[in-house]
Amino acid sequence: MSVRAVITGTGRCLPSRVITNADLEKLVNTSDAWIQERSGIIERRWVEPGTGPSDLAVEAARQAVDMAGLAGEDIDFIIAATISPDYYFPGIGVLVQAKLGLSNIGALDVRNQCSGFIYSLSAADQYIRAGTYKRILVVAAEVQSTSLDFSDQGRDIAVLFGDGGGAVVVEARDAAEGRGILSTHLFCDGRFATELWMEHPSPKNFPTFQVEMITGRKTFPRMDGRKVFINAVERMPEAVLAALKHNGLEAKDISLVIPHQANDRISQMVMKKLQLSEDQIVRNIQRYGNTTAASIPIALDEVVREGRLKTGDLLALTAFGSGFTWASALIRW
Repeated sequence: MSVRAVITGTGRCLPSRVITNADLEKLVNTSDAWIQERSGIIERRWVEPGTGPSDLAVEAARQAVDMAGLAGEDIDFIIAATISPDYYFPGIGVLVQAKLGLSNIGALDVRNQCSGFIYSLSAADQYIRAGTYKRILVVAAEVQSTSLDFSDQGRDIAVLFGDGGGAVVVEARDAAEGRGILSTHLFCDGRFATELWMEHPSPKNFPTFQVEMITGRKTFPRMDGRKVFINAVERMPEAVLAALKHNGLEAKDISLVIPHQANDRISQMVMKKLQLSEDQIVRNIQRYGNTTAASIPIALDEVVREGRLKTGDLLALTAFGSGFTWASALIRW
């Protein structure tokens, strides 16, 4: 029997603490009008002190497992994506396993930033197709609010990010059913690594952690917004078109596109380049900001629970982020 990986459950977890643009005006030299014009963001969610990305991932995972009609012991493997782990090491995969009370199954951590969820989904797809595992939990969660620079030097990034977690359960199904992940496509161009990065801490230094890194504000993320924007609006639709070509399909066949929620202007450009209508592209950045690896599974859970995806629909996922990395996935729902 030919096997295909099918998403059978989704979940999301957003902190209850809402941070509006007006709230940010009190923390950083910015304005509601400037933030909305540049990004489309109106508000985002921030965690309360003591909450880590693994906590958000666990709540999203419970929802996904429940939707799939499974129990925790049915999960064979965990794949976890984040750029903001609870600790320098280990990653959050093992923390999710422990907090869910699962057996001693394996946990793989993925560090592909905003493309992390699609990279993780791709790995799950390959494990399923190879017959290695039958039911995989894929989680993506971020807590970015605790590592933002609210000085004038960092305000362009500080207004963008929110916290959140998303999860899916991926199961093996008979390919004859026609449903499931058709293909995934992964790309990178490391020449641009320093255009969106956090330079320190780095083991290249001795010692790794130095006071000068903090006083010199080297422990905050930095971005060349113009270069990121230019590349994102080209690479994200390119990745979708590569997936369509691989499967002998066209943009007109797409029912819905969920792009990484980096900037609403980017999402609108993706929509235009693929010649899609507004109801064919998911845009929720206005409510959550950029939740990095978690943005796609959060949006996916929303559209699933709202009934916007029907059996047989063609769903495209696409992302672009630090690295530079970008990716796409084509799914027959």
